[in-house]
Amino acid sequence: MLTIRYEKTTSPKPLPTPENPLTFGTIFTDHMFIMDYEEGKGWYDPRVVPYAPVTLEPSAMVFHYGQEMFEGLKAYKTEDGRTLLFRPDENAKRAYKTNERLCIPTIPVEDFLQAIQAVVKVDEAWIPTKPGTSLYIRPFIIATDPFLGVRPSYTYKFMIILSPVGAYYPEGLNPVKIWIEDEYVRAVRGGLGEVKAGANYVASLKAQVKAHEEGYSQVLWLDGVERKYIEEVGAMNIFFKIDGKVVTPVLTGSILPGVTRKSCIELCKDWGYPVEERRISADELFEAAQNGSLEEVWGTGTAAVVSPVGHLRKGEQVLQIGDGGIGPVSQKLYDTITGIQLGKLEGPEGWVVEVV
Repeated sequence: MLTIRYEKTTSPKPLPTPENPLTFGTIFTDHMFIMDYEEGKGWYDPRVVPYAPVTLEPSAMVFHYGQEMFEGLKAYKTEDGRTLLFRPDENAKRAYKTNERLCIPTIPVEDFLQAIQAVVKVDEAWIPTKPGTSLYIRPFIIATDPFLGVRPSYTYKFMIILSPVGAYYPEGLNPVKIWIEDEYVRAVRGGLGEVKAGANYVASLKAQVKAHEEGYSQVLWLDGVERKYIEEVGAMNIFFKIDGKVVTPVLTGSILPGVTRKSCIELCKDWGYPVEERRISADELFEAAQNGSLEEVWGTGTAAVVSPVGHLRKGEQVLQIGDGGIGPVSQKLYDTITGIQLGKLEGPEGWVVEVV
């Protein structure tokens, strides 16, 4: 168990007002969590301190070799005033695996969870209550060793910052338009695709800019070898309902194992839908659309929760999903997951954790 010290801010910032809409990831709370690492000493000095700039050497290894990881989850305020986290243990376990892959010292799951609880509790007043809003939690670790050489760092910082947020997509729950990318690739099996590393996201920017210029919200990636099998969207996992079955790409090592993805699979199975985790090609998808068996498409992720997809484009082919609106399964998943997150619905055991 961590012995956390606290230093409260003497200059609290004004809280966002319900009248002003929250954009995603632009406002930050009064405090942050920090814990340092030194080889031979381990993780030490866990603390909650005022949110402030971080001073690093220009030679810090994170700047030159990209050794860093991050996670993302949310806190929600219930109608009776409780603060809930949604499946934070899954984020902590995924962070542990990411650290192992990136040669970053691991943090025990229970310490990771304690750190999140500590900083969220201090800034609990920042959790917005307007429908569709939440407190986004961003844990991350950076390599801080001042050294120009390719090896794992000897020193690190583990930090958690908080941000009150609205909808990730401006469209909200309205269907988004997705661009299927066939020129660039995001990740390959054996690489970093299955972990939360910034390298995966910077690799996606070129295609994302291209998609935005064409009026599309996100990029749907194909596999990096054959360039034919669907993998994931830039910030989401992807699901299809084809001929009554829920289909999502199988985790092959290049796809992030999303917490919301896992939750959707478990819920769909509980509701009696056949669920297939398998490889699915873009050609199969377009064929299903042409013969009428493609019924719904939706993305899942912490930021967007569930985001219906109304249009897909690959090259000059543009595919409208159904009538372009929200499908019944994606609507039910969104209502159920957000209901559990807000404490309005009873979820499976362990899905919500109260901040105390």
